[in-house]
Amino acid sequence: MTLIIVLLLIFGYLLIATGHLTGVSKAAIAMFICTAGWVVYICWGSDFVMSQHPQEYAEFLSGRQPSSDAVKFFIYNQVFLNYVGRAASIVMFLLATMTIIEILNNNGCFDFITEWIRTRNSKRLLWTITLATFILSANLDNLTTATMMLLIMHNIVRNRRQRMLIGAAIVIAANCGGCFTVIGDPTGLLLWGDGAVTATNFSKFVGLPALVAWVVPTLLINRQLPNRLDTEWAAPPYRGDDTNLNRWQRMVMLVVGIGGLWFIPTFHNITKLSPFLGALCVLSVLWVVNEAFNRKLNDADQMAQRRIPRAIQYGSIQQMLFVMGIMLGMGVMVETGVMGDISSWIDNNIHNVWAVGVISGVLSSLIDTFTIAITDITLYSIDGNSVQGGEYFQHFQPNGIYWKIIAYCTAVGGCLLSVGSTSGLALMKMEHVHLGWYLKNLTPKVLIGFVLGLLVLYMETYIF
Repeated sequence: MTLIIVLLLIFGYLLIATGHLTGVSKAAIAMFICTAGWVVYICWGSDFVMSQHPQEYAEFLSGRQPSSDAVKFFIYNQVFLNYVGRAASIVMFLLATMTIIEILNNNGCFDFITEWIRTRNSKRLLWTITLATFILSANLDNLTTATMMLLIMHNIVRNRRQRMLIGAAIVIAANCGGCFTVIGDPTGLLLWGDGAVTATNFSKFVGLPALVAWVVPTLLINRQLPNRLDTEWAAPPYRGDDTNLNRWQRMVMLVVGIGGLWFIPTFHNITKLSPFLGALCVLSVLWVVNEAFNRKLNDADQMAQRRIPRAIQYGSIQQMLFVMGIMLGMGVMVETGVMGDISSWIDNNIHNVWAVGVISGVLSSLIDTFTIAITDITLYSIDGNSVQGGEYFQHFQPNGIYWKIIAYCTAVGGCLLSVGSTSGLALMKMEHVHLGWYLKNLTPKVLIGFVLGLLVLYMETYIF
């Protein structure tokens, strides 16, 4: 049965990697493999429980006779719900941040970006839009930020090849920006929530490598663009009567939304509660401010006519379902004991966390960034005190270098191919980018940035 679960997960990984060819949603695949995996696990629950949790099961029985129903109740209450809670905390955080972006976008709080990049100069437009993407991705969800920026760019640049190049730069900026803070990417959020990293230390080490990985390819992309872009500036989008908000009101909402998210690490350090509670608190305050500023519209027909960015909304829902499915799928793998065997093999044969990071980066470009990241994270215990940690004890301590290597390599490595990240897939769909074109024009540039950023991370760790 362990072999069946392993084969099921491998098959799911293959389907995720070929999703751009088959057209099957990654979220659908992730949800199926997690459901099927747990069904197989619970059907042969006695064997798994006696192998992985014999003492806990004995305490759960409290002298009662073991039975099929008792095993199933134990798995549900003592095993399954732990993974559900872990996954749900990530999904709830994503739900809060994506809703914050929806509220800010619907109130025109990001219109300053369009005004900021209002130019035909390729250098200025490229760097301003990618800088805005890099900064916003570090504070908001990187997928939603990338999708929003791609929509803005698509409505401005008329030439398709120019859109493809600038769009690729946006995807790189979003993934690099999201990976150096604990709230910008699901991987960092998971590491932070599990206690593997602290917010300040994580950003201190990963920030400069992420910056290098963004700047270097963007510089090379800029050389392929003409001096003057083929642009067209359309009228501002209709949002019902939201455009009645003046500049100071939009600025207040932007400060509440972004500034509130900055406070979440402090909230977590003080209370030790899950970060998603802080995100929900920020969302609630922003919601109240939104209704206060739009109180004259609350009973108006225009409220039902608000322009909702469907591309963002649909992609956000898929991302949340995908994260939930993958995390539960990896949970059943952990409960079979296979992940411990894999980590022991890695310790004995690869014996180098940097090599693991490079391999993970390559795999991320072929499969998916978060899928590979969650696989790497579940290989080792956070304190390094298990058999999986082996002699690499110091690398797996809280704030150990292994967690930073994985966060950086999977995020940036996912940009090596356009199919490696959800943002890249959004670019492929929106601009009809072919994998071969991306491989020829973007992969070498991203690879140079990836290697230089990893070198900077190495120097930070062992030299400075």
